[in-house]
Amino acid sequence: MTLYSIPLQTLHGEPTSLAVYEGETLLIVNVASKCGLTPQYEGLEALQKAYGGKGFSVIGVPCNQFMGQEPGTAEEIETFCSTTYGVTFPLLAKCDVNGEQQHPLYGLLNQVSDDDGYVGDIRWNFEKFLVSPDGSIARFAPVVTPEDPALVAAIEATLV
Repeated sequence: MTLYSIPLQTLHGEPTSLAVYEGETLLIVNVASKCGLTPQYEGLEALQKAYGGKGFSVIGVPCNQFMGQEPGTAEEIETFCSTTYGVTFPLLAKCDVNGEQQHPLYGLLNQVSDDDGYVGDIRWNFEKFLVSPDGSIARFAPVVTPEDPALVAAIEATLV
């Protein structure tokens, strides 16, 4: 199974996959509405606006596994994201990123190491995975903000 063939659901439960993005750059981020890192939504949306027309998209994956910081329904998540941060990038259905009920997407992503050599379970909300058009994946820790020069440079290096 490849990253692009893993069955996913939209925030509203409709079947989808990342196949529609194959050959583009993606930033996959597990997100939460009630986290100290939640203001990163603003930076993620800025990346979407800056690079969205250049073969790039942020993909938000709501997760409630970290201290219950994403307790809302799909409708509540959508309303919060759109009204608070003006989010226009796609959001997938809430899922588990670690543990027995881990979504297969994160079964694959969690095998990628970051620049510090960390590989394994998602550490917290807003962990980021940059998927290049060739399918290679780079991992960024939750505390790496969307504005971080290293992340921005990595995104820009993948754009065609």
